[in-house]
Order: sequence, then C-alpha cells, then structure tokens
Amino acid sequence: MLTIHSFVFNPFQENTYLVYDELGHCAIFDPGMSNAAEEQQFVSFIAENKLQPTALFNTHCHIDHVLGNRFVYEQYNLVPQMHEGEIPVLVDVEHRAPMFGVRYELSPIPETFLEEGGMVYIGDYQLHLLLVPGHSPAHLCFYQPEQKFLIGGDVLFRNSIGRTDLPGGNHQLLLDKIKTEVYTLPDETVVYPGHGPQTTVGFEKSTNPFIKG
Repeated sequence: MLTIHSFVFNPFQENTYLVYDELGHCAIFDPGMSNAAEEQQFVSFIAENKLQPTALFNTHCHIDHVLGNRFVYEQYNLVPQMHEGEIPVLVDVEHRAPMFGVRYELSPIPETFLEEGGMVYIGDYQLHLLLVPGHSPAHLCFYQPEQKFLIGGDVLFRNSIGRTDLPGGNHQLLLDKIKTEVYTLPDETVVYPGHGPQTTVGFEKSTNPFIKG
C-alpha cells in the first residue's frame, strides 16, 4: 500500500508530496522548498522514515512547484520528470523568480519526458499519467487505480479549479479536460491538489461551482 505525506512550502503555500511503499521506495512530487528550514524539514522526514527517493515528478512547472528541483537533484541525484510541453514554462521560471522575491536555483532539464497515457512506478505500484492542460500547457496528473487517488497538481481544488490567466492557460480547455480526464474517474477517488485540502472526484462533481459533473 502506498502512503502519501504532504508538506506546505514556500510563500505560495504549495503542497509537496512524498508517496512511498512499504519498503520505503519513495517518489517526490512538486518539491516547493524555498529556504533552508523547509529543506531541512523535508530531508529529516525522509531520513527518519528510512525512505529511498527513487523519482522526482513535476505535475507542471510553475515556479511554486519547482523551487526545490535543484535541491532534490543535489541531495538525491534525481532529475525531474515531466511532460516535454512544460519545458518552456520551466525555463521561464528563472525570469519570474525575481518578481516574486523568492530564491530559485536552476532546475535540471530532463533529456527524456513523460507522455500522456504512460505509466510510472513507485516500487511495484503503477501510476497512470493523465494529460490535463489548461492551467499550464502540458499539465500531468498521476492516478493510482487500486487505491483510487490522484496527485492532481493545480487542475482541481476543493470547490475550485486552477487559474487560467497565466501564460499557456486556457479556461475552456481546462474545463473540458477536467470533465474527460478527471470526472471520469471513480467518485471515491481522492484528489491531492497542489494547494489546499484534499477532496474527492464525487464531491467536486456535486459541489464545485466552476464545473459540475
């Protein structure tokens, strides 16, 4: 069984996730650490729980989700994995960081990329890749079908959706993709978003003011 642990990091209050199996194989999702204290909190949890980070995944590459990419690379020798369509967004972070007054050390750029419809593994557990653009050009969500959870990034929040006024955003596309990619998952699927509390697909289909199921 996979365990999910979340941290809230950086001035944007971004959710960073560790997902790990019974043997300690661990994947890192959207590392947002922005200072030494957050970095220490992160590595201490990994060490205390005897976890072995084996992969670093970015749902998308807005600044708040990649601030810790370089640190994870230097600490655990993990190159971030993402969809190729997010590379322009990642490259642009260097220019945006000064506007937000946050420290940003350049993220490594991967040489291979994740693709829509593919799979990644944490130990023996599969996560299916769903392409859900609209908030960003090539946003990926990671779905685990047996435990029915979704690492959702900034696509769907509790009673909200991702903003679409950033470069590469498309409001109608996001709505369409939530309906076809997320709302078609089982209602009991737990969504772990990039900001705020977790929710479920069924709850959002019934109550989300932006997009009902």
